[in-house]
Amino acid sequence: MKSDSNQSANTVVDWAKIALEKHFQTTIQYEEDVLSDRDPEALHQMRVGMRRLRSVAKGFAPALDLPKAARQSQIGQISRSLGSLRDLDVLLETLETDYQDTLPDGEQEEFKRALTLLKFERNQAFDAVRETLNSEIYLSFKNSLADWLNSPRFGQMALLPIQHILPDLLLPAVSELFLHPGWLLGIKTKKGKVKSDNLTETEVQELFAHQGETLHDLRKQVKRVRYQMSLFTKFYGEAYSEYVEDLKEIQEVLGKMQDSVVLAETLSRVLGSALPETLPTLAEKLLENRYLSWLEWQPLHQQYLKPQIRDHLRLELLYPIPSSKSKKAGGKKKKS
Repeated sequence: MKSDSNQSANTVVDWAKIALEKHFQTTIQYEEDVLSDRDPEALHQMRVGMRRLRSVAKGFAPALDLPKAARQSQIGQISRSLGSLRDLDVLLETLETDYQDTLPDGEQEEFKRALTLLKFERNQAFDAVRETLNSEIYLSFKNSLADWLNSPRFGQMALLPIQHILPDLLLPAVSELFLHPGWLLGIKTKKGKVKSDNLTETEVQELFAHQGETLHDLRKQVKRVRYQMSLFTKFYGEAYSEYVEDLKEIQEVLGKMQDSVVLAETLSRVLGSALPETLPTLAEKLLENRYLSWLEWQPLHQQYLKPQIRDHLRLELLYPIPSSKSKKAGGKKKKS
């Protein structure tokens, strides 16, 4: 994002265009490297670019008239194809880097068989990505968004100063996040007060068996809000930026828990039997790591269940400040 365009940007459509162009350019610059399958990092960056594009398209949707081929549903379709390949890359790297050398000799043969099967799936996922990036859907997405960036179409709301409607853009997403049922997993409520239930490793395992998808969905909502809020740090103070950093930390710790679940489920699927039967050492290590991540999650979980923290974040969103004063305003949020 160029600093000179930032300085002159004032309206909703100005900022929407800046964000869309930034993430669009990020996405397409990695296209050739992804198609050549040279660098896993290129795939990661392209996937992130698509996700952020989708977040911008959703966040600014009330003010913009994006072409159908560049709306969030179409962006999501392309992003899912990239995501399937990226998830397999991460899974294979994690298995080979973090677990392969920790397993006893008796489990190495099954482990190598799993790697072989997963690499075959990875080849199939790459073929799907190549097909997607050569498809009419992707070509139409690129052309239509490029056309829109050259000649944006929008409603009257988009001509308002961005600061006038920032609270209305951000508060609905934050409210949706705070209402997510994932916050209520692993807690007790008594006389209207909330406290951690101090679950054991076995209880955490049981929770994930029945409600793991809810925590995974919470992570996705955290990520969406983080992406949206990160667009507007220029208009808020230090406390706002700290909330964005907290969301990143929450996303990461929930991601570590989800990764252990996906690893176990994927290995069980490709090997054709429950992981404790085929790779018991690895199964135990995944459970241990999931529980350590659960313990890491607890302080953040408790923090964002506090009414005063939620109130403080809402108040931050209500009062954007001029960018020239952003370094002086705000201050650290209270963590009482």
